[in-house]
Amino acid sequence: MADGARTLISGVERLGAAWVVRAVAGVVDAWGRLDEDRRSATLAEAQVAGQRAATRVAGELRALFAIDPAAQRATPLEIIRSLRREPTQILAAAGIPPVDRDQYDERAFPDDVYAIVPKSAADLGDDDLGGALLAWGIGKARVLRERQNPSS
Repeated sequence: MADGARTLISGVERLGAAWVVRAVAGVVDAWGRLDEDRRSATLAEAQVAGQRAATRVAGELRALFAIDPAAQRATPLEIIRSLRREPTQILAAAGIPPVDRDQYDERAFPDDVYAIVPKSAADLGDDDLGGALLAWGIGKARVLRERQNPSS
């Protein structure tokens, strides 16, 4: 669990800000209606917000991993997926309308109006983060199972 947790925190710290910028740039460019000055300003906002987002999410992950596994009420992926908040705010402030999404995404992520939510930890840009999340989850399951069945 500890190795997976460290890898996830490190991954968010290394890649979270760039993910925010890519998310904003992807939607801005797909929409294609911002003039170059407004596009540049929006991407500059994304860089600042990306640093804030990465710091926030890494801190939330640290807080999650610091509490007893049985008391955890969120998953690391839920927390990582919250990286969408900052780019969503930037895109809305730029006047970009929500995108069409499929029914599943609308139900699963109602606040992800730009369809940017990371589907996996690896979406941040490092395939090893998916394995770290899996390792953490297996470790948590093992801890909880051993507590229920100490003789196993």
